[in-house]
Amino acid sequence: MTKLLTITCLIAMIGFLADPVWATNNPDILKLDKERASKFAAMAMRCVGKEYPNKMDHVMASEKDVQGPQALHPSFYGCFDWHSSVHGHWLLIRVLKTFPDLPEATEIRNALAKNLTAENLLKEAEYLKLPESKGFERTYGWAWLLKLVEELYTWNDNQGNEWLKNLKPLEDAFVKRYIDFLPKQTYPIRTGVHPNTAFGMAFALDYARTAKNKQLEDLIIERSMTYYGKDVNGPCEWEPSGEDFFSPCLMEASLMQRILQPTEFVKWFHGFMPGIKMGKPANLMTPATVTDRSDGKLVHLDGLNLSRAWCMVQIATALPKDDKAKQFLMDAAIKHTTDALKNIQSGDYAGEHWLASFATYLLTH
Repeated sequence: MTKLLTITCLIAMIGFLADPVWATNNPDILKLDKERASKFAAMAMRCVGKEYPNKMDHVMASEKDVQGPQALHPSFYGCFDWHSSVHGHWLLIRVLKTFPDLPEATEIRNALAKNLTAENLLKEAEYLKLPESKGFERTYGWAWLLKLVEELYTWNDNQGNEWLKNLKPLEDAFVKRYIDFLPKQTYPIRTGVHPNTAFGMAFALDYARTAKNKQLEDLIIERSMTYYGKDVNGPCEWEPSGEDFFSPCLMEASLMQRILQPTEFVKWFHGFMPGIKMGKPANLMTPATVTDRSDGKLVHLDGLNLSRAWCMVQIATALPKDDKAKQFLMDAAIKHTTDALKNIQSGDYAGEHWLASFATYLLTH
């Protein structure tokens, strides 16, 4: 008992939560250190300026639309696809904010300054005016763009302020897209990949609260309650699907944790995922297996392990200390994190162009 109390006090002294759930699980694995930040930044730096290979979300209405990635997207042309480029830029800003004295800081700033110019970002915004771009990156890319903007809102930095100003046309365009689209979306998309509605709204809600956009915040709260407020007995035992990088059930719960008051969330959560207080279903609480990290779809499961972990931490933090589900979630989060971090640097671009962003969000949010 004395040993446990000593460990708990030491953890509190170095800045961790003095909560038994954290003390018994040794949560160092859930923190980003400078060495790992440098590695993640290097991965993003290798691809934010790398135009090819590239998988474009681009509809061509005529021959004039046959253009390459950088011509169409002068800011976010790298990292294999537009959304990965956006969250690669977010990663670089996040690590700069977390470790201002990072050895690569000047190199990172130069790369960001090259891509996030007013001219480049105006052209990105012009692309969204094309009739064929109506469904462009909906809503995964929208969410990450607003997460990038949110990151700059909370950074007192001269260059950061300039980049935030330059991003304003894109910020406004994607906010408008959310406001225009969500009232039309009768049913949520519950897939474990890009169009997942809960993820798209969770990140947009974070942005709305930071930017004090009450219209967007209120809309997301209303849509969340309409889509998910009465959900019970989520089909968690069906997860994962073979190319998931999100858990539909955990992502939904992560969103509702943002929406509901604490006591309301506890009630909703145990109605939606009643097995968690018993550590079930096992397939949800156990890291997914990846058999081929050169396969762009199969390697999604590494991302699933990371996003599961961040959802588990968010949910566990919202539960009372004596809630039986809290310990199961934290144990599972650490298992998922431990497994995933070993595989971020696989040596294959299929995963390396994006996984560091997921890992950075997990370890710093």
